[in-house]
Amino acid sequence: MDGYNKLVIEHFKHPKNMGEMKDADASGQVGNPVCGDIMKVYIKIGEKKIDGKNQKIIKDIKFQTMGCPAAIATSSVLTELAKGMTLEEAEIINNKHVADALGGLPPIKLHCSNLAADALRKAIENYKNKNGSKKLK
Repeated sequence: MDGYNKLVIEHFKHPKNMGEMKDADASGQVGNPVCGDIMKVYIKIGEKKIDGKNQKIIKDIKFQTMGCPAAIATSSVLTELAKGMTLEEAEIINNKHVADALGGLPPIKLHCSNLAADALRKAIENYKNKNGSKKLK
């Protein structure tokens, strides 16, 4: 596992929030045809009062990933980042946030963090489209 730091290896060996979510409010799937990685993110939406207003939050999140150690680690850390965030906060998670949360990735594996963030945005977009909310910008 040359080139991976301890945190990446930990998330690969012991991924958090892995598995299918049968009662998900929405899911998003993305893949990279070049490397073959495929990620699917499931979200369950709840509400929380923030600054006196009801906000939609990611109450639960799970993932299924077929790919390399970096793909699994980025999916795992993404779920930890996004859980409890409002949809608006979660929409702005990007590949840099994901890679930074893991303490960095080898340059050749940075595309994996792009997939994790893209899968989450796709799940949020699918939730909003399904529920008649405004689309992602």
